[in-house]
Amino acid sequence: MKYNPDIHHRRSIRLRQYDYSSAGAYFVTICTQGRECLFGEVVDEEMNLNDAGRMVSEWWLKSSDKFPAVALDEYMIMPNHFHGIVVLVGADPRVRPDYGAVENAGGHMGPPLQRVVQWFKTKTTNAYIRGVNEHGWLPFPGRLWQRNYYERVIRDERELDTARKYIQENPIKWHLDRENPQNATPTP
Repeated sequence: MKYNPDIHHRRSIRLRQYDYSSAGAYFVTICTQGRECLFGEVVDEEMNLNDAGRMVSEWWLKSSDKFPAVALDEYMIMPNHFHGIVVLVGADPRVRPDYGAVENAGGHMGPPLQRVVQWFKTKTTNAYIRGVNEHGWLPFPGRLWQRNYYERVIRDERELDTARKYIQENPIKWHLDRENPQNATPTP
């Protein structure tokens, strides 16, 4: 469907007044365009990555090489989406960043979260296109990733533990996941 400004309203899901370059931990979810299952399959509650899924993993792990102020935590590649915890170094990842701290005044620690995610999406898209051309991977419709992504600021140790557990258990709960195409509600 073509974009119609009268019915399509893009609303930012970002927290207003929040500096996404602030040191701290962030739970990120990125979905493939159209929820296409391109990275492997869940078999017996385990994620089995195909070559494309392994490529996504390789580029994710390279993120901390590209951005030295980024530390990577738990992550999971699913058939049609990705979950990961990104830590912008400079604060305890189990504690909400202190917005009033004098040492953070006038600057930020590390690259903005958006820049990290965009770099990752660009690198994986380019590598996936090469895989389509050179290895016959399943082509994707239009773009590999959806335009946006979801993130949650991890505010304390309990939220960090909850995010890690959610990521680790994602393949076990795939049969219930709303991203699973088998759970999609058909449109009338």
